[in-house]
Amino acid sequence: MKLDAGTFLVVGGSSGIGFEIVVRLMEQNHEIYVGSRTNDRLTGFEGVRHVGIDVREPQSHLEGLPEVMNGLVYCPGTIRLKSFNRLTREDFLDDLQINFLGAVSLIQACLPNLRRSARGASIVLFSSVAVRTGMALHASIAAAKGAVEGLARSLAAEFAPHIRVNAIAPSLVDTPLAGDLLSSEEKRHAAAERHPLKRIGRPQDVADLAVFLLSDAAGWITGQVLHVDGGMSTLRIFK
Repeated sequence: MKLDAGTFLVVGGSSGIGFEIVVRLMEQNHEIYVGSRTNDRLTGFEGVRHVGIDVREPQSHLEGLPEVMNGLVYCPGTIRLKSFNRLTREDFLDDLQINFLGAVSLIQACLPNLRRSARGASIVLFSSVAVRTGMALHASIAAAKGAVEGLARSLAAEFAPHIRVNAIAPSLVDTPLAGDLLSSEEKRHAAAERHPLKRIGRPQDVADLAVFLLSDAAGWITGQVLHVDGGMSTLRIFK
């Protein structure tokens, strides 16, 4: 989806889904800022500026961002799969910090910049299929992502009509974050078979939707949680 030229911050844009979003925005000649701890993968990318961000730390003010921003994408996430009785308080707090509180902090820091956008702005957050579909071993991550969904809907109401806020809820996607879950052909096959569409997600599957939500073509969409999950959250295939 072609966007009018704009300025976007992609937090977590140095790998996985975030990196694919950066590539698509770069292809459309936007001004792109990537917030991450490292920027090795972005070396040599024209029009991409790096902003050092550790989402575990408060972000009351960010240096190096433009005065006007058209969009913010918050991609950082975790996959912590443990039985409930093995999860510690620190596990829950870490998942909450990376997935939810980091997003809160970044939105608060960027809100003045987003409000200056004359054409309106868009915020895209990330949830998980595990919020809608109860899954064993997902208590901590599902709880943290559930908070993200609540945040997206609340902010969509509070920021309307000038700033749209939506969330994307993927299932398992072939990214470095999911490396341990896809570390063998047997694991990859089993993961694919759990999905009605019989494959795992690709970063571009999700990035395409994120770029659409940033665009004016999605100008009447806000407060939504959109599932890109191979049918996992809604379909059961019986044979």
